[in-house]
Amino acid sequence: MLEKFVSGNFSSYEDFYKNYRVNVPKNFNYAFDVVDEWAEREPMRKAIVWCDETGQSRTFSFSHLKEYSNKAANFFKSLGIKKGDPVMLILKRRYEFWYCLLGLHKIGAVCIPATHLLTPKDIIYRNNAANIKMIVAVSDPRVMESVEKAEESSPSLAYKAVVGGASRKGWIDFDREIETASSHFQRPTGEEAPSNDDIMPLYFTSGTTGQPKMVQHSFTYPLGHIVTAKYWQNVKDGGLHLTLADTGWAKAAWGKIYGQWIAGSVVFVYDYERFVPSELLSVMVSHGVNTFCAPPTVYRYLIKEDLSQFNLKDLEYCVVAGEPLNPEVYHQFYKKTGIRLMEGYGQTEMTLAIATFPWMEPKPGSMGKPAPGYHIELIDEDGKPCDVGKVGQIVVRTSESLPLGMFKGYYNDNELTKKVWHDGIYETGDTAWMDEDGYFWFVGRNDDVIKSSGYRIGPFEVESALLEHPAVVECAVTGVPDELRGQIVKATVVLAPGYTPGKELAAELQKHVKRVTAPYKYPRIIEFVEELPKTISGKIRRVEIRERDTKKYRG
Repeated sequence: MLEKFVSGNFSSYEDFYKNYRVNVPKNFNYAFDVVDEWAEREPMRKAIVWCDETGQSRTFSFSHLKEYSNKAANFFKSLGIKKGDPVMLILKRRYEFWYCLLGLHKIGAVCIPATHLLTPKDIIYRNNAANIKMIVAVSDPRVMESVEKAEESSPSLAYKAVVGGASRKGWIDFDREIETASSHFQRPTGEEAPSNDDIMPLYFTSGTTGQPKMVQHSFTYPLGHIVTAKYWQNVKDGGLHLTLADTGWAKAAWGKIYGQWIAGSVVFVYDYERFVPSELLSVMVSHGVNTFCAPPTVYRYLIKEDLSQFNLKDLEYCVVAGEPLNPEVYHQFYKKTGIRLMEGYGQTEMTLAIATFPWMEPKPGSMGKPAPGYHIELIDEDGKPCDVGKVGQIVVRTSESLPLGMFKGYYNDNELTKKVWHDGIYETGDTAWMDEDGYFWFVGRNDDVIKSSGYRIGPFEVESALLEHPAVVECAVTGVPDELRGQIVKATVVLAPGYTPGKELAAELQKHVKRVTAPYKYPRIIEFVEELPKTISGKIRRVEIRERDTKKYRG
């Protein structure tokens, strides 16, 4: 399938960046042009291997996916769902997610993946912001109750369907309807057929700095993830790939469907309620996972396990994204497995934009180099390009060409779109510096950078230093208002079991940071807490810590 879209082999990163091209068909529809084509070429070829924490497992071929996505499309169509209608999926890691997603693609409807952790308030916001017409939810009492509580304040919501359990009043039984639906679905033509520029998925961002934004992607979005899967995650034709992600986030699109199937890899889905590192490792071993992608937090837990007890002979390649990777985690994982962690960077608004690709030697803590199609620069506060070693904002220059898979703007919000994307430049809001070899090193969000006594201090470096100390499990570094210095560095720390918070430990951590980094970067304030404030996707909300501290330290 890969040869249908990409031709040529690449001998180096430079060759890859310069010569990589994708053949973009007219009116491309991933469900028909990839999934159904696999079903025609090799009907029994594996697409998904699914298992849950109780030991249940199922394998789905492309023939299965074609059949059940056709049934899903017919089910949606019977309710009047049509091209352009927004449908929200709250399905955790249920395998029905793939039926629904592909069925909506076939119709040309707008799919809005969402996490099961949404509150009624969150659902009301999403329903009204995107004019959601239907919600398909997992059979979870908390989820269903949240949807029901939101319904009265959601005038656009016309239908609710439940997956994986008995229906209840007001809910359509998805499983029953799917079984009776026709398995034949004719590809739409004419005005009913979606074009390459139509909205396919609509993602709500995690909201680390405010209300979630609505990121709209077109029907060519899956093709942008060929680079993600084949040339970063290094998936193999016939191999088994696991990306640890809930289907409610864009990370699922990065690792659980699009690029993986184009490259011929099988997608492995582990459906669990509670993350237990040892159980994850056991499942990876028993199923023979070859390539693996997870956020740094997961690797931090994995290196605390006795990895010698797990026969990871099938595991060949590991990548990391979602938040910056602390070098200490890289070194510990490599020491215990012999596998190098290859970092990547992107946003919900983009596909993979910067990464350590297979031809490159990883530099622990560095994101790597720009992906093909992405013209990445660092600019200072005056909009001028930064010199080597100088911190600046990561921007994408789009005046000459638009990277394949980059978003089409924020849904129904031209003002916000123009604020971050103007004059041929998309501003990511993230800061980094570039070394003499062209590798990029993440510093932090623009809002997170601390300005103290004329210095610009990135929280990531200080957090990495703290995480090297055995007492620290998790931490967030922020700036606190200070009359003399403008801001001073503060660390909010979650301790490992066996350590007691107090002045003595705080002083020890301060000395540790002074030794590891420049003395001016050490946290003058250390606060010990039980847990850090986080978004529903698990990202640290430093903005919440800053807001609380501004009130506290300014009185």
